[in-house]
Amino acid sequence: MNKKIFIIFSIVVIILIIIFVLINKKIKIGNNITSQEKVNNILNLNSYKATIEVNIKSNKNENKYIIKQKYKKDQYLEQEVVEPSNISGVKIIKQGTNLKIENTKLNLKSIFEGYKEITENELDLITFINNYKSNEKSTMKNNKESIILETKNSTLYINKKSGKPEKMEIRDTNKKVSIYILYREVDVNR
Repeated sequence: MNKKIFIIFSIVVIILIIIFVLINKKIKIGNNITSQEKVNNILNLNSYKATIEVNIKSNKNENKYIIKQKYKKDQYLEQEVVEPSNISGVKIIKQGTNLKIENTKLNLKSIFEGYKEITENELDLITFINNYKSNEKSTMKNNKESIILETKNSTLYINKKSGKPEKMEIRDTNKKVSIYILYREVDVNR
């Protein structure tokens, strides 16, 4: 009789251990996205919305801006200045080959059709992504809190926990950080 109880008890314990291991494995697999997967999510994003704080340093002064950005792949890229107040409401919207610049406070608009970019807008995430993908010398590193993507003149820091951009540093020709972008709010949709 004792032998039967011992065998039944052993079988129940083994089944419980197997169930516990399987459940624990599923939880770990579901919540553990690798650093490479987080990087791929950023490099292949289809849209994003962000509020960024931009510090631009030149030889003589430093300027701060707060800008809202919206991007939808193959549709538009929009940037709106929130601060400083003297230029708030200025929007730059690129849709296909058209560029629209407007001032919502003054109700002014200019549209440039067939616009061909002379320079890239270094402030948006898409420019960084395109530069990173096209530069063979781009690198990826890790530290405790961040995944660090580096390309020719720019470095993007991605939060390891959230998988979202935290900050970007853009260097001038002398390798000094001339533009520092802090991602206050960012919503990345894939």
